[in-house]
Amino acid sequence: MKFKFKIQQYQSDAVEAVVRVFAGQGLHESVSYIRDKGKTRAGSQLAVSIVDDEIVDDSGYKNEEIYLSDDQLLSNIQQLQNENNIKQSTKLVTDLGRCALDVEMETGTGKTYVYIKTMFELNKRYGWSKFIVVVPSIAIREGVKKSFEITSEHFMEHYGKKARFFVYNSANLNQLDSFSSSSGINVMIINTQAFASSLKEDGKSKEARIIYSKRDEFASRRPIDVIKANRPIIILDEPQKMGGDVTQKALKNFNPLFTINYSATHRTQHNLVYVLDALDAFNKRLVKKIEVKGFEVKNFRGTDKYLYLESIIVSSKHPPKARIELEIGYNKSINRETRILGVGDNLFYVSQEMEQYKGFSISEIDPLHKCVTFTNGETIYANNVVGDVSEQDMRRIQIRETIISHFEKEEKLFNKGIKTLSLFFIDEVAKYRQYDENGDEVLGEYGKIFEEEYLSVLQEYRTLLDTPYQRYLADVCLDEHAVHRGYFSIDKKTGRSVNSELKRGSEFSDDISAYDLILKNKERLLSFEEPTRFIFSHSALREGWDNPNVFQICTLRHTDSTTAKRQEVGRGLRLCVDSYGNRMDVESCGDVVHDINVLTVIANESYKNFVSDLQKDIKDMLYDRPLAATSEYFKGKFVKVDGVPTQIDTKVANTIEFYLIANGYIDMDRKVTDKYRTDLAAGNLAAMPADIAPMAEGVHKLVQAVFDESILDDMFTDGHETKIKDNPLNDNFYKKEFQTLWNLINRQYAYKVDFDSDELIKKSIGHINAKLFVSQLQYTTSIGQQKSELSEHEIERGDGFKTAKTRTQTLQHAQSSKVPYDLIGKVAEGTKLTRKTVAAILSGIDPQQFYKFRHNPEEFISKVVKLINEQKATMIVEHISYDETGGTYDSDIFTAEKAGHSFEKAFLAKKSIQDYVFTDGYAADGMSGERKFVEDLDAAEEVCVYAKLPKGFHIPTPVGNYSPDWAIAFNEGSVKHIYFIAETKGTMESLQLKPIEQAKISCAKKLFNEISSSKVRYHDVDSYQSLLNIMGSLK
Repeated sequence: MKFKFKIQQYQSDAVEAVVRVFAGQGLHESVSYIRDKGKTRAGSQLAVSIVDDEIVDDSGYKNEEIYLSDDQLLSNIQQLQNENNIKQSTKLVTDLGRCALDVEMETGTGKTYVYIKTMFELNKRYGWSKFIVVVPSIAIREGVKKSFEITSEHFMEHYGKKARFFVYNSANLNQLDSFSSSSGINVMIINTQAFASSLKEDGKSKEARIIYSKRDEFASRRPIDVIKANRPIIILDEPQKMGGDVTQKALKNFNPLFTINYSATHRTQHNLVYVLDALDAFNKRLVKKIEVKGFEVKNFRGTDKYLYLESIIVSSKHPPKARIELEIGYNKSINRETRILGVGDNLFYVSQEMEQYKGFSISEIDPLHKCVTFTNGETIYANNVVGDVSEQDMRRIQIRETIISHFEKEEKLFNKGIKTLSLFFIDEVAKYRQYDENGDEVLGEYGKIFEEEYLSVLQEYRTLLDTPYQRYLADVCLDEHAVHRGYFSIDKKTGRSVNSELKRGSEFSDDISAYDLILKNKERLLSFEEPTRFIFSHSALREGWDNPNVFQICTLRHTDSTTAKRQEVGRGLRLCVDSYGNRMDVESCGDVVHDINVLTVIANESYKNFVSDLQKDIKDMLYDRPLAATSEYFKGKFVKVDGVPTQIDTKVANTIEFYLIANGYIDMDRKVTDKYRTDLAAGNLAAMPADIAPMAEGVHKLVQAVFDESILDDMFTDGHETKIKDNPLNDNFYKKEFQTLWNLINRQYAYKVDFDSDELIKKSIGHINAKLFVSQLQYTTSIGQQKSELSEHEIERGDGFKTAKTRTQTLQHAQSSKVPYDLIGKVAEGTKLTRKTVAAILSGIDPQQFYKFRHNPEEFISKVVKLINEQKATMIVEHISYDETGGTYDSDIFTAEKAGHSFEKAFLAKKSIQDYVFTDGYAADGMSGERKFVEDLDAAEEVCVYAKLPKGFHIPTPVGNYSPDWAIAFNEGSVKHIYFIAETKGTMESLQLKPIEQAKISCAKKLFNEISSSKVRYHDVDSYQSLLNIMGSLK
């Protein structure tokens, strides 16, 4: 299995932010210099230099100098900051090289991929080829090296070249000479431990003497001088974890051209050019959603009885039941066992008349509040452990809950081709693995507990059904010894697993052998043929774990460190991949991305404490967000209108604030209200006034950037909430009315689009002439005076001075790019059109528009592709036709989603084909949404039977698969069309829907209402009443 990589917009934006800092620099390829080969003699490391099997001469290749002035660099940075609404820098930071840039990216969003791609883009645009990646630890160093290896083919495909990379080793100095003499992209990876020893000038270590002194084995040269001559670009990965003055001083010795800092949490601020913080990553669904299972130890009025409420079981056929672990007295022992109990059950008799349970008869089981109440007035909640609880008891509960969470997700993920992994962090190897007197491995305490609990939970999930998942369990998962494995440091003398030693002043280990084993098996662990599904590792090795298919993390140790908690959670945040290496992101999964990607953290403390600590840490590390949506906040910000960055002036800012107040979207303190969040989630935001409607998308992004404490709550869910695990088809499915409807719609289709290319050419030319805007290098001369009074927002956006006079001019003689572009080929690739059609479009546009290609080729290509695709999408809907393929769907698509749904989102229905209907929202006062729709649908006399259609039921369209929401059969004679497919949207205003969503809905209308000869009709609606109103207007 190989990981597959694809171009993602947010990553491209991060790359482009760095590259655009140097706009106007021009391309300078292969800048050569006479390389100091030193005085070679027999026995030296470098009698000759060999690169890629070729003997090279004394030519070296360095990075060309930056020809832009400091003012030009700062102007480029400020323009980027304005467009991305980042607080503006007032000066250029030049601590290390000509500038020091910050890129802020949340853990798990692929910052290593981003900076590797940035290297290729900097090389392509400006010719720079020498890079040094500095990392804080051996774990990250080995991970970076692995990233270079697995992305090699991906970047070769996109750039036609590979990066040559190596890990710095003072014992192998010939690599430095190869670094200098190669003209291609060359990358040296080094960790800061090396700085403390080998790169500290005047240091007494052997490594320091090597790099700063002339070496006989290095042709009488100082290695540091060889590095300096290349003017390398330095990339700092997680700079906040690196040493202070020592690291900075050592880095200056590299003579860097400039530096780029990549981190989720920058402690020292430089010139910030891109931000993707924890809230952005969650809201854009770029990382997993987090579910937390916490535990709280309590006592009932001085008793020492043991009780643990594991879960509440809900069924439409029976009253709720409680799964409770308690002590049961036998003749020779007292065992702790789990029983499924209902209202009226008496724990005294269930426990074989153990005295401590007298008076504990169940009076109520409340699935909504996740609690059980007894006749003596005591109440136990789902996260409570009551009574005499030892450390071992808590660890057993944590291990069992990890295994249960694993099985709850595994079948659903297995059916999608996704391997499920669970990761345990421990602080002592002997608790998992020990050695007997013969030196053979034997299980420690945690290993024994795991195997006991695994076998117990496995039996609950095995059935007699002959399904692929059940066959997988039978073939691969029955051996309790084979399903778990430990990854630990190995003692080189004995070959035994040992505790990983922490490096001084750190929580992490330097053991390269352990990290090598973790990384070497990364892909294998994702294969279903590999039986390992549960992994135990030492907590000091946690930095080495970033396997995307970790869905459970359990820390079997006590930690008070909030930072450690966040680091451990971060090990499982990456979106998962399937067995083909495809990332399961929004593009692949659509709206269900957070149904698939859920990380469950099994904590060793209460849910409340764990989550509040994490939330505080996240809040402290967030990019500086505004606290109120005032007109002053909006003023001066940039939004895109038809792709053109447009600044919000005072009048527009006041209009935005009035719009928000008038619709109840901000309160008296200008804080964003629950009504705004509700309407946003339902797609029901009020239309903006006509004069600001074109900038609506950008304005709403600014509103959502205002800090909102409640968003932190949305990031976490309680793993103990009551879930409905089974929702089978009921008798309504077999009603003749639904069977008739199902037979009418149960078709699979293929589409084709026939349209006149001359029409597309004509429309595209007109659209490009009207809408194309390409930014050009400009400079502004301003004369101003400081204002007498200043507000916080004025200082933030650099409005401390009032401008008396300005003059903006275009730089007429800016250096044009010398990169050769296949313009027609690039546009053809982006639009999926023939070169002939693209050539006709480009040759037909106004010469003035075509001339813009010279100013900014990359922007010209991307904008032209976007504009042509917009016209193409419009024409596709007009000219699409569908043909049946002969394929149908099996009825099990309705029950394929096996993972438990929250009881809170369940609607117990009477007319649905399944007992429970799960909706996206809740019915509120006058709010349109799925919950209100289904409540009205279920109560309507004219409705006979209906189904919430699963995501697996879809219609192919040229802009992606489309899944409608509802299939409804009405009682005959009660309405005009008795068979109906509906899409519930929060708004009926088509302009408020995204263009792709509009196109999908238009294709569905075309299929059901125009092309299909069946009795079924389709429309998008915002309420049940609007469905009845629309039905009368359809033919």
